[in-house]
Amino acid sequence: MSSEVLHQAWTALAEGNYPTAESLFAALLSEPSADPLARVGMASLLRQQGRLRDAILQCDAAIRVDPRCAEAWLERAFVFNAGGSFPAAADCYQQVLVLEPGNAQAHAGLAGLAARDGDPLRARQHGEAALAADPDNALAATALAGVELEAGNAAAARDLLSPLATKPGHPSSERVQLLTTYGDALARCSDANTAFAAYSEAQAAYAALYEPPPGTRETHRDLIRRITAEVCSAAHAAWHQPAPPAPPDAAARHVFLLGYPRSGTTLVENVLASLPSVSALEERPTLVESDRAFLAEPGGITRLAGLPPADLAGLVQAYWDKVGAAGVEPAGKTFVDMDPLKATRLPLIARLFPQAKVLIMRRDPRDVVLSCFRTSFALTSAALEFTSLERAARHYAAMMELIEVARICLPLAFHEVDYHALVRDFDGTTRQLCAFLDLPWDESLRRFDRTARDRGVATASASQVRRGLYDGRGQWEPFARHFDPVLPILQPWIEKLGYA
Repeated sequence: MSSEVLHQAWTALAEGNYPTAESLFAALLSEPSADPLARVGMASLLRQQGRLRDAILQCDAAIRVDPRCAEAWLERAFVFNAGGSFPAAADCYQQVLVLEPGNAQAHAGLAGLAARDGDPLRARQHGEAALAADPDNALAATALAGVELEAGNAAAARDLLSPLATKPGHPSSERVQLLTTYGDALARCSDANTAFAAYSEAQAAYAALYEPPPGTRETHRDLIRRITAEVCSAAHAAWHQPAPPAPPDAAARHVFLLGYPRSGTTLVENVLASLPSVSALEERPTLVESDRAFLAEPGGITRLAGLPPADLAGLVQAYWDKVGAAGVEPAGKTFVDMDPLKATRLPLIARLFPQAKVLIMRRDPRDVVLSCFRTSFALTSAALEFTSLERAARHYAAMMELIEVARICLPLAFHEVDYHALVRDFDGTTRQLCAFLDLPWDESLRRFDRTARDRGVATASASQVRRGLYDGRGQWEPFARHFDPVLPILQPWIEKLGYA
């Protein structure tokens, strides 16, 4: 009977009938000797609901029962991949191939990671192995198309993906990536309208997979608005307090690089990391303990503003512990904490690290919003804000408002880095940047593409940064007619930031 129920549960999951699947898997897991495949199925369901930590726990439980359960290792890889933990995902895919050398999905997963890392030989090796076993494997086809795109062969990428992209399919993470890459290929073939339709279908599938029911969870835009309101309402003097004591392993200089996704933060991070005196960390949750203490519930920022510095020393230590755990040794160096969405943490930064310097990356809002809309991000609450052009525009406007309020209210040193200026006058812009950070300018800054290849890049900007100084200005123009409904939202920022 259990095998029949397990089959019914997996069928319900494949059909997108999540309530039925969850009920059946839960019933199977209540049995004393639960089948590991029931745990794998529950993990897959949890992953598709965005509950990645719970999904990993189910995978680990299945592996403890049967360490040779290839399905559990494969699902574990999918979960890590969905969360952006790419090295961990690669390790799991490799474990699957130890158990099943011809597993198409594991080969496809490794092909996708290799394409992301700019390793075309490995991407082709695993991609072709996957398609040999499964000619309709969307992830393998997407990886091979990505290799073609990076090589400048947009038409080849389009033709490779067209048969799969134009075939109806259920929402899945693989289909989201397929449609996104297909849209990129169409855009580079100057077919902007069909590309926009592909991006729209990709984002609709992403929302269908991960969007929680309305009202069940605070959206990222609502979080931004809440933080903005609390920063404004706190007493001005509350922000102007001495810094908490710093531990011995803290950096000599501390920099936060933020702004908005797809604005050029990865580029500037790798520019700065080209200096031997700089250590940089890419999009890691370094302030997670402070987030729990002050951002999780309304009123947290107001409470933070009134605390004496001594009460914050433990959170400062927790921050540097996170940096060290990420493999970075900042002592004696300039440490760059790069995360485009850390503007939501500006009040935390102001109280924990008031001597830190803050870099704000600027780029034409139309290019930024379009780029977010046409990118397949790892699952976060912020990524859900990019599922339509209008929603992305409203989120962008909310974040820019928070940054403006922070610049007025918080005692931090800010410097704007204009992407447009950087691609027009790299040396002049980086000299100004180094002067603000009290860093010596050096010609090694120009070799940031080599730095990116050596360090590895986990963000969606990986392929652009590896190409060197990439001029991404004006990408919104072929899509101009699709911007008509959202221009009233963006126009104030287009004008304020000088991109009119």
